[in-house]
Amino acid sequence: MGQSCLRPLRSHPLRSANTRRFSAAATELSILCSQGYVKEAFSKFSFLIWDNPSHFSYLLQACIQEKSFSLTKQLHSLIVTSGCFRDKFVSNHLLNAYSKLGQLDTAVSLFDKLPKRNVMSFNILIGGYVQIGDLDSASKVFDEMGERNLASWNAMITGLTQFEFNERALSLFTRMYGLGYLPDAFTLGSVLRGCAGLKDLNKGRQVHGCGLKLGLEGDFVVASSLAHMYMRSGSLREGEIVIMSMPDQTMAAWNTLIAGRAQNGCFEGALELYNLVKIAGFRPDKITFVSVISSCSELATIGQGQQIHSDVIKTGAISVVAVVSSLISMYSKCGCLDEAEKIFEERKEADLVLWSAMISAYGFHGRGKNAVELFHRMEQEGLAPNHITLLSLLYACSHSGMKDEGLEFFNLMVEKYNVEPQLVHYTCVVDLLGRAGRLQEAEALIRSMPVKPDGVIWKTLLSACKIHKNADMARSIAEEVLRIDPQDSASYVLLANVQASAKRWKSVSEVRKSMKDRGVKKEPGISWLELKNQVHHFIIGDKSHPQSDEVDVYLKELIAELKLGGYVPDTGSVLHDMELEEKEYNLVHHSEKLAIAFALMNTPEGFPIRIIKNLRICGDCHMAIKYISQMKKREIIVRDSSRFHHFKDGCCSCGDYWSGSQVVVKDAWNLEHDKLGIRAYDKWQSPLRLENPGL
Repeated sequence: MGQSCLRPLRSHPLRSANTRRFSAAATELSILCSQGYVKEAFSKFSFLIWDNPSHFSYLLQACIQEKSFSLTKQLHSLIVTSGCFRDKFVSNHLLNAYSKLGQLDTAVSLFDKLPKRNVMSFNILIGGYVQIGDLDSASKVFDEMGERNLASWNAMITGLTQFEFNERALSLFTRMYGLGYLPDAFTLGSVLRGCAGLKDLNKGRQVHGCGLKLGLEGDFVVASSLAHMYMRSGSLREGEIVIMSMPDQTMAAWNTLIAGRAQNGCFEGALELYNLVKIAGFRPDKITFVSVISSCSELATIGQGQQIHSDVIKTGAISVVAVVSSLISMYSKCGCLDEAEKIFEERKEADLVLWSAMISAYGFHGRGKNAVELFHRMEQEGLAPNHITLLSLLYACSHSGMKDEGLEFFNLMVEKYNVEPQLVHYTCVVDLLGRAGRLQEAEALIRSMPVKPDGVIWKTLLSACKIHKNADMARSIAEEVLRIDPQDSASYVLLANVQASAKRWKSVSEVRKSMKDRGVKKEPGISWLELKNQVHHFIIGDKSHPQSDEVDVYLKELIAELKLGGYVPDTGSVLHDMELEEKEYNLVHHSEKLAIAFALMNTPEGFPIRIIKNLRICGDCHMAIKYISQMKKREIIVRDSSRFHHFKDGCCSCGDYWSGSQVVVKDAWNLEHDKLGIRAYDKWQSPLRLENPGL
């Protein structure tokens, strides 16, 4: 690409002598450029480029493909010195190359010097600004355009939805439609993604109607975006109808359907569909795997998760960061932390997403020290944390009683890591302070923080009030939660728990009456486990399970055995003012106890038991499971709505940093007191009293 290129433009004899040969040369030029051989292509076919400067477009496209800024500058020099810069087609391709390579300053300078601008020139510059997320500059260029085409509107609408300015995108679409521009499939796809982001079913249906009028409902992009919009907006059935009506159901369409089921909580349905897709001969890809692995995480179905892990390895998707991150999360949420660690250590690249996933896994299992050690190791490898990494770290400190460390990391967020705390970070700090009994400080933080509090952060403080039995403060905090969400059943239950622990039965009745008057129903406690690839659910009072009668008999015998060993039911955690025998019956038949009894009946001795519960495990069940793990020589892993509890040899690895009823241990057990770890101490060595935060 030297001085020999700087020859005057003239027609080469080859063009007039042999048109076919000329066309073949153009084809070969295109192939060489597509393979990244830019210099070779120019050297061999410079005569063709000088004969028709539009062929510079092949070279410039190759520069974008190869991400070569230096080659683009060399071509820029040739284009200017040869006079080809006056050609709008060539100059626009040069402008596009700089924009796609992220060289916006150079692109803007070139744009200002263009002798002839057209709509395409403006569109390219808008696209460049959108690519780097500078939507204000993109909007300014858009507003300055004297003439626009559909691509101009599409570029702006797509940019707005890409960065989740969905309201602005829909407003711009309305303006475009009002000016008489008819949208194409690309426009509707972007607008539907905006509706999905807003979860606005009504607007999505209006856009669907627009697509029907224009005859675009059969387009793959429109149909996929429609299905995604319906599913994201909570209408799984309408989304499935759209997918099933598509003439060609590709893997991308199935991915939309699988992801839709997973996003709508239909995890078993997502896994069923995954198996059907494989039977139908489709090859799952990385998008499929992320959805189905996440479904296994939610269901804690380790058997199916391992099968999908095998599929991931077979298809070569094990190198994809999103898939590896999902596997780490899945094994962690299924209680297999060792497997999660193994996958993390075998990773092929040091991606921040994977470090954050592993830190989160440690936090979920109450392994705060491991999380902090891994965080420091990550820093030593030169990776800077983002808001997700720091959230995982704060969560780990919160669930491991590491108050001082957690507060230190929170203070360093802005000072050292240049990350502005979000509401979720403040919620973790409130949890840290609440667990440490610093309730007034936690409340002061909520009222003084720069972001608006939501129901979750108030509910976190309400839970702390329950832990420390502060009934008066609990009432005022509950009012804050219910002011934001008067239908939140968990807040009523937490408040009733606090009042019940203080024996304020009149206040408990008032809370229950308020729930009834407002039509609020308590979410039932559900526990489940996977056995031989089948999920078994248990609910208190539910007799639908085929072995429910046998489970009741076995559980009654098991509780009697536990009592002989020293277990005393914590009847103080029952919310009703009833006879002692009734209270004990209620406690015995909590869903996690039913699930564990079923597992003991149906698994061989020594086999680990993994239970999932949708609510927080109560203090009585926490204590009972300690005794079961000791007497039955079983490792029992319980995942509740907050974290993991690992029970083994009468101990729980969670360290009992949340509270529960104080254990009463008979003399025969006192000799093993230290070994069993029955009594719990916080980091200041003050005895904790277990409570019942889950009911």
